[in-house]
Amino acid sequence: MELYGYPLKAKFNQPRPPPPKVLPATNPVAAGYKSRIPYHPESFSMPWMPNSYYKAAALNPTLSPLTESFPGLPPTKIIPFISERPNGVFTRHTLDDWHRSNLTNYKESETTRHNAERLRADLTRTIKDVYQQAKRTQGESTKNLGERVNDIEYWKSELCIELDAMIRETNSLMDMQKRLERALADTEGPFQVAHKCLLNREKRMGIDLVNDDVEKQLVTEIKIIRSCRERLQQCLDTVNAQIMCNKEARQELEKDLADKQMGHHIDSKCYQLKNTSRGIHFFKGVERIDATVSVPETWARFTDNNIFRSQSARATSAKLRASTESLLMGTADEMWRQFSKVNDAFTSRITETANAKSKIQTHLAKTRQEIFQLETKIQVIQKTIRDKEVQLKVAQTRLDERTRRPNVELCRDAAQLRLVQEVNEINETLRNLHQCLRASEDMLQMLVRSKGVLEHDLVVKNNSLFIDQERCMGMRKSYPSTVQILGYV
Repeated sequence: MELYGYPLKAKFNQPRPPPPKVLPATNPVAAGYKSRIPYHPESFSMPWMPNSYYKAAALNPTLSPLTESFPGLPPTKIIPFISERPNGVFTRHTLDDWHRSNLTNYKESETTRHNAERLRADLTRTIKDVYQQAKRTQGESTKNLGERVNDIEYWKSELCIELDAMIRETNSLMDMQKRLERALADTEGPFQVAHKCLLNREKRMGIDLVNDDVEKQLVTEIKIIRSCRERLQQCLDTVNAQIMCNKEARQELEKDLADKQMGHHIDSKCYQLKNTSRGIHFFKGVERIDATVSVPETWARFTDNNIFRSQSARATSAKLRASTESLLMGTADEMWRQFSKVNDAFTSRITETANAKSKIQTHLAKTRQEIFQLETKIQVIQKTIRDKEVQLKVAQTRLDERTRRPNVELCRDAAQLRLVQEVNEINETLRNLHQCLRASEDMLQMLVRSKGVLEHDLVVKNNSLFIDQERCMGMRKSYPSTVQILGYV
């Protein structure tokens, strides 16, 4: 029994695997790199060391797979097994692996030494050039201070002119940005109207649920509005990016101008210093300090690049404003023309539906009149049948009574023959009348069915007219004007 809270002892069915063996280091120093990263207390004062310095320490040999039955597992995760060789001994690496590892270490060492020698040569040349340039600059500084002040004044004036132009251009582009945002927001209304018109027209019934020209024009309008919105959004993103570029160029100009003002003040003070001036002192070792970050060419090129960058940004901004203005006009005209086409299609469809409704009403009235007349005829036929049946009763009663005549009085005289002929004629007439009655009743049912179809079609046409004329056209009367789309208001 184990106490609660104490860790359980691990139980293994097989002995624990031996720790992985590593290759021996080529020298005692490299052996230390295998176990830890070197640490030196004085590393804060030593020069920077590259990552390749510690690359050798990151090389950890791995075991080759012991079997081909598990190709997907890394060698380090394969469960060790008891070798079938005597004494349980098996090799972790082959002799070729050992030779390849040595050759790899030799080549990497040679490459590292070669790179270090080349780096030392480059560092030597760089340090020599820096010290020579500092010495020449220090010797010529007094002689060139006057020219330096004039150069700073010239670039200050150029920076001020360009900064004012950039501020005006940025303000103009920000106004265009606001117009684009308003135009993009104004396209939401027409898009929703067209979408609702399509949804409302889905509520049409029966045969009126057709893919007519109105629906095609509405789908085209939705595509055009979506395309215009995408183009406006892309243009807005471009304008936003250009505004950021203008602001960056403006910040560079302002920073450069502030630096020029500070430099002009310092150089003017240095230019005015004389041997008899106050405030001059000894500064021991100041001649060994090289705080310069540029030369006259790079100094002038830096300001010239800032101005050129600002000018390029202003030119791009001006072109972007022109293209944006053209885009606003184009999208507004395109959406307005499609809006007019949809309205024309609605008008034509409403007129066509109204004409169909009028014709249906006319046919319905005629059908109702025909039904009334046919019902009257059916009543007449029924009355005629009843009358003929009474005549048939009389004739058949006469024949029945004449069968009771005695003996020779049962004579087939003219009266007998006529009565028989009368009964046959009445029966034939009744058959014809019944056929006419059935045909009239069938026709009445067809007329009633046609009446129901016409009445249903009339309901469908009324529903379509209400959707197109009241709901859809009622919403489309509130379409924003071209001025609102262009973003002037």
